Amino acid sequence: MSKSVAETRALVEKSLRRRQWAERRFRAYGLGAVLLGLLFVVVLFTSVFSQGWSAFRQTNLTLEVFYDPAVIDPEGTADADTLAVADYPALVRAALKQRFPDVEGRTATRQLSDLVSSSAANVLQARLTADHSLMGKHETLRFLADDKVDQLLKGRISRDLDEADRALSDQQVQWIDALKHDGVLSLDFNRGFFSNGDSREPEQAGVWGAFVGSLYTLGVTLLLSFPIAVATAIYLEEFARRTRWTDLIEVNINNLAAVPSIVFGLLGLAMFLNIFGMPRSAPLVGGLVLALLTLPTIIIASRAAIKAVPPSIREAALGMGASKLQMVMHHVLPLAMPGMLTGTIIGMARALGETAPLLMIGMVAFIVDVPHSLTAPATVLPVQVFLWSDSPERAFIERTSAAIIVLLVFLVVMNATAVVLRNRFERRW
Repeated sequence: MSKSVAETRALVEKSLRRRQWAERRFRAYGLGAVLLGLLFVVVLFTSVFSQGWSAFRQTNLTLEVFYDPAVIDPEGTADADTLAVADYPALVRAALKQRFPDVEGRTATRQLSDLVSSSAANVLQARLTADHSLMGKHETLRFLADDKVDQLLKGRISRDLDEADRALSDQQVQWIDALKHDGVLSLDFNRGFFSNGDSREPEQAGVWGAFVGSLYTLGVTLLLSFPIAVATAIYLEEFARRTRWTDLIEVNINNLAAVPSIVFGLLGLAMFLNIFGMPRSAPLVGGLVLALLTLPTIIIASRAAIKAVPPSIREAALGMGASKLQMVMHHVLPLAMPGMLTGTIIGMARALGETAPLLMIGMVAFIVDVPHSLTAPATVLPVQVFLWSDSPERAFIERTSAAIIVLLVFLVVMNATAVVLRNRFERRW
């Protein structure tokens, strides 16, 4: 008898050790999966930040410019039309040749002029248009350096490459070193990246236009999707009777949550653009498309939040004489609001990162101006990232990563705001 008990105890202990080992192994697998996921996130963020942080600094070149009347206004009329079409690049070339008087020939002069961004001429035109008294005077100004100069100073163009394989010639590198030695070439905070719209020239490109377009688009999305989704969830959970039609609506809502986003873009193209004739590449249309995209997510989360409210809250309100509408609006809705805001956060975060549906309605267009209304042409941050990533210039690589950083910060701020609002509405029971 004692032998049988000992054998049974041995079998139980062996089985127990096997189960405990299986549990420890499962925990190790789970911990390994978490650590692997964190490793991927760290690698991703490290890659983005290492490539994008340098875009927040931009190379500037300080030059002394002479507003030569013989170049700007040879007839001395001071006419606005004459000033608008004056040869301002010639003033920039003259300022550069003043620093390098030995430069001769068309090729050398062109290479020297290529060290300065093409925006320098626009700066001079704006200065002279605003103040005609500058005519015939000298002025020291800071201009954007060309993107290749900027990349060389940031170490993204190697000096060790052969001249044929480098974007800058040996002579240009020598000029750059001379300008840097004289203290007129410097890396400064890139304010233009946060205040300019898109541009074909990397040194002039900024995210402000896409940022404003994202604000307009998400504003339209939130104003449409949140109230419609909440009203739908309240009706389905509190007022609608269980019929074949309500079951069909519920099935369709769950199915729409899994529909690829590009399908909503095709729907917006067919309905809003082709049938209703709304403007292409407008935040209004983009907001309508993204509202359709986020509605199922917010409805499902809102219904789950309403179901989580204890039935005793409803019974107590009805027992005190409240109508069903008063019970829902005064008791159920405030208690379910934190869960609804959580669903809204998820839906808006998805809308912020969407690109495919917006490409279908034309928001992939090259937009230079910052949008000033809901119907003005615009683009959004994810589409701007897509456009820059497809550009051949080396400087757009860092701007792509920098735009992703701005997008991530935008997302964090938006989610943090929603979390604060959710905690403010949250009630304990």
